[in-house]
Order: sequence, then structure tokens, then C-alpha cells
Amino acid sequence: MGTSEPAPRIVVGVDGSPSSYGALRWAVRHAALIGATVDAVAAYELPGAHGWSAPAVDADFDAEAAQEGLVREVREVLGETGETRVHERLVRGNPAEVLLNASEGAELLVVGHRGRGGFTRMLLGSVSQQVTQHAPCPVVIVRPEVVKGAGNEAA
Repeated sequence: MGTSEPAPRIVVGVDGSPSSYGALRWAVRHAALIGATVDAVAAYELPGAHGWSAPAVDADFDAEAAQEGLVREVREVLGETGETRVHERLVRGNPAEVLLNASEGAELLVVGHRGRGGFTRMLLGSVSQQVTQHAPCPVVIVRPEVVKGAGNEAA
């Protein structure tokens, strides 16, 4: 007669950056430890969706192709077999807002320390900074993975 609780859910932001790939790998490893599923979430915005910069139409954007690309990208990061408990979601909107909405009811939100933005001297990217301040759940910010022998070990 007992109803089983749904598996915990972890949301991870994926934007094509090495930092987001590290966050995806971390989220999948942590999910395996706690029996969770992973929602790999990517956001896209059409030009002009906010402000006056251009018409809010991108004739070249193909959402179906972008979704297929996200699935392929996640599989490449995780290995050929991928993870059966990873669900890819492509959502239109501001990346921080998309991740905040996706993390409603989640156990954890995982992001890379810096995404594809151009401000390389910032400690945190704008999306990671926004989600840490407004997320409805705990946030993990994953730093880049250090490769031994690549000249970046601590002295």
C-alpha cells in the first residue's frame, strides 16, 4: 500500500562550455550516489526577444535540430552509452531564468563556474552568480577539472 517517493532530481546547466561539461559530469556522478535523475538543461534566446536590438525572429533557428544537438552533446560528454537517467531539455528564454524555473522542486542545481560569456577575469559567470542568489534549492558551482601533468598543479 505504500507509494514510493519519486527519485530526487538534479538540474544541470549545459551551454557547450568546458565548464558546463564538468558540471554535467559532476551532476551525473552525484546523482548515482543519491539515486537521482538528471535534467540537462540548455537555454536559447532569439535575437530581439529582450530589448530593441532586432526582430524577435531567427529564420535559421531550428529547435528540433538544436534539441538533437543537445542530446548528441550530452552523449559525447558522458560517453557513447550516455546515462539512462539523464533527460535533455532545450528551453527558450534567459539562461538564468530557465535554470531557476527548471530547478523548482529539484534536490540540487549544478552549474559551471563560468560559461560562454566573454568576461574571463570574473570569478563567476553572470548565470552562476544569478542562480546562486535566487535558486529555490542548493546550488553547486563546479570549477574546471585539473589535468595532472598539464603544468597546473599546485606547488
